[in-house]
Amino acid sequence: MLTIKKLTKSMGGRILFEEADMTINWGERVALVGANGAGKSTLFKIILKEEEQDTGTVDIDEYGMVGYLAQEAGDPGEAVILEIAMGISEDLRNAMATLREADPTSEEYGAAQDRYEELNGFQLEPKAKKILAGLGYSQEDFKRPASMFSGGWIMRAHLARLLVEEPDLLMLDEPTNHLDLNSLMWFQKYLQQYPGALLIISHDRAFMDGVVEKVYEIDEQKINPYQGNYSAYLVKKEERYEQQFKAFLNQKKEIAKIQEFIDRFRSVGSKASQVQSRVKMLEKMDRLPKPRKPRKKFHFHFPQPPRSTQRVISLENVDKAYGDNVLYKNLDVFIERGDRIVLVGPNGAGKSTLMKMLAGLEKGDAGRRQVGTTTKIGYFSQHRAATLNENNSVLEEVVDAGGGMRENEARSILGSFLFKKEDVAKRVGVLSGGEKSRLSLVKFLVDPPNLLLMDEPTTHLDLTAIEALVSALKQYEGTLVFISHDVHFIKSLAEHTWHIEGGEVKKYSGGYDYYLQKSGAFGDDFFEF
Repeated sequence: MLTIKKLTKSMGGRILFEEADMTINWGERVALVGANGAGKSTLFKIILKEEEQDTGTVDIDEYGMVGYLAQEAGDPGEAVILEIAMGISEDLRNAMATLREADPTSEEYGAAQDRYEELNGFQLEPKAKKILAGLGYSQEDFKRPASMFSGGWIMRAHLARLLVEEPDLLMLDEPTNHLDLNSLMWFQKYLQQYPGALLIISHDRAFMDGVVEKVYEIDEQKINPYQGNYSAYLVKKEERYEQQFKAFLNQKKEIAKIQEFIDRFRSVGSKASQVQSRVKMLEKMDRLPKPRKPRKKFHFHFPQPPRSTQRVISLENVDKAYGDNVLYKNLDVFIERGDRIVLVGPNGAGKSTLMKMLAGLEKGDAGRRQVGTTTKIGYFSQHRAATLNENNSVLEEVVDAGGGMRENEARSILGSFLFKKEDVAKRVGVLSGGEKSRLSLVKFLVDPPNLLLMDEPTTHLDLTAIEALVSALKQYEGTLVFISHDVHFIKSLAEHTWHIEGGEVKKYSGGYDYYLQKSGAFGDDFFEF
């Protein structure tokens, strides 16, 4: 399906990969991983012929169709959601418009119906509707203009279009970024049955474990294959390092032994031929490079928050509506010290609104909010950057927040959250939105409140940084409430699960697996394709 041979690519004087090989067979499911900046997106661009390689070849089977989902969608124009998902031509769009607007008894309607059938509309439409529903759209959304929706929802429509098209090689760059937990689980199941080949870049460990059967890692200018899912890759990477390091040490010993013989008998005439033989042996020997040790999990002892009262916070008889959209009626919830709660439920059910009411950023229309006398609340969302001092450097922002934290400790934490050595001197004002979000997250960790409310905290983090965040939050002794669509993150931290739907908060006194078992969520009927 896809064959890459001896590929070399440099950018800005830095070699991304050198004489690298990669093969994807028909129907194979592959993840592409590597550190930020390793060249994953560049490799995608080379495969799509959007960028030229320095040397090497990239061959796609002549009968293969390639589909690609970029990380951002363009202007949808006047297209409605269903039209985007069907990937329709102008001709098909006109036929659809006539079928919507014309008199069903007219000749115009009949002609449009014939044309719609010729263009395969009757097959495309039900398939597109099923996929859109699985990705979280309601029936009413199908005919709404895409311009009414956020960029994330428009991306879902483009993802639906690719699934409708069913290309032979489907290339997905961070496809789960814009999905909630329900649509993510549906999407994962759908890809497990997808008939074509998959090439995926993702920072979602559980998603990759559920979908891929092979991992290619860009590392030290090579593209190394590992059979199995992401968890298997982590084990095999460690094993490969141990084997390479052992071979490196054995060769080092052999070289030392040969050199010792040369030095010892260099002046002995009767040994001259043997010395010369060993000199040539060393000259011809391919020296093994010292392998780089896999990056260790991040460990740092964060300061702990002051102890809160037993009842940390509660909402009593709270109503909340936005116009005619009633989210909650007589809502009663309370959170106790040490709770670790994940909020789950369909998109639009009110998870983020509940989080904002707990944080005091949204007020209920009725009822009251009770906060413990010693409760210190911290609310983290992707829009937290407004609290940063734009004139500080990145390093200054963390040191100032850490209450006497040493500079080397601050640098260590920042490095684990994707800030390179040169980045820590940048002024906060020049950072991207994602960088500001990550910096806000670090500030939370070095000066934590005793009630931490987090809405999608893993956005903008790579796999290593997500593990660093998990490690930090496992040490955290305060109370944690969070929303996430990263199943690995949820399973690592949640001890209670609150399912929110239809204005009701149903509480499960267990983690995510316990919730799935007791609720029957994502049963077979949820995955009807």
